[in-house]
Amino acid sequence: MIPDELLHLLGAAALAFSILTYVILDGTDLGVGILFAANHRDEDRHIMGMSILPIWDGNETWLVLGGGGLIALFPAAYSIFLTATYVPIFLMLFGLIFRAVALEYRDGAATRERRRLFDLALLGGSVLAAFCQGVVLGALLQGISHDGQQYSGNGWGWLSGFSLFCGASLVVGYALMGACWLIWRTQGDIQRTARRQARGLAALTLVLLAVAVLWTVQLNASYGERLFHLPVGGSLLVLLALLVVGFHRALTARHDFLPLFAVLGWFIVAFAGILVAVYPMVIPPSLTFAQASSSPSSQSFILLGFAVLIPFTLAYSTYGYWVFRGKVTPRGQDR
Repeated sequence: MIPDELLHLLGAAALAFSILTYVILDGTDLGVGILFAANHRDEDRHIMGMSILPIWDGNETWLVLGGGGLIALFPAAYSIFLTATYVPIFLMLFGLIFRAVALEYRDGAATRERRRLFDLALLGGSVLAAFCQGVVLGALLQGISHDGQQYSGNGWGWLSGFSLFCGASLVVGYALMGACWLIWRTQGDIQRTARRQARGLAALTLVLLAVAVLWTVQLNASYGERLFHLPVGGSLLVLLALLVVGFHRALTARHDFLPLFAVLGWFIVAFAGILVAVYPMVIPPSLTFAQASSSPSSQSFILLGFAVLIPFTLAYSTYGYWVFRGKVTPRGQDR
């Protein structure tokens, strides 16, 4: 028999891993879509779209795992969270649908005008999905009112200055990941443009991250106590500093994948900071993982499923990236 405390911890870890994997994989795809706003040449947009077309749908598998894991492992948290963020979550889903349709059909458009409509759908859907994900994160961090089982707010608690700031910040962060992806997967003028975009977006992302941290610790005193605890907060800060230095060195390195990997490290550190700040709460400021969890037998069963699904999905995603590795080139050219 596994102790209940360990079950709660394993459930939280499985959920956190699914969410983090979704963010760093599909966030990169969304970032490429966001950068359609800054790349106007039709050939450049074709290359950008083709770089993510074969793998975007597999990335969204992690979103399904995260949502399914939340309802199965922590049903009370799912009920409260979904009710409180109903509007931004459904707007996010609409954005993802528009992005998916545009990616699949833009190159088959019969006219330039129709292709531009698909480009607009891809850009708008990517921005909307990224923004709503940031809004949902901000709504969670600022706290959700509840009675332990049900949401007790008016449905608009997610709409605040902090949550809107988090939404805008995540759009910038995803755009940075998209630029680094294009550095890796493209060449020539579009790669040079992506390097310039990455430099500017990196500086803006770091400024927004610093503001977000300072704003977050003002929301709840316990956040600051955990984040600024020297062994934890100091370690995260040192690691982030090393990754920032590594990113700037990687921009001129021979291996084009290094900038993306460095920026993904930024997101992992930021995600770790969020976990440190809120744990053991699943719904700040007062609902813990233990209080929101399903029965031990249900959690054990679901975790067995995760033990199979996570390695299988990782293998599937890795295989997809391996098959479609290499530089994406203009129409009619070999890689």
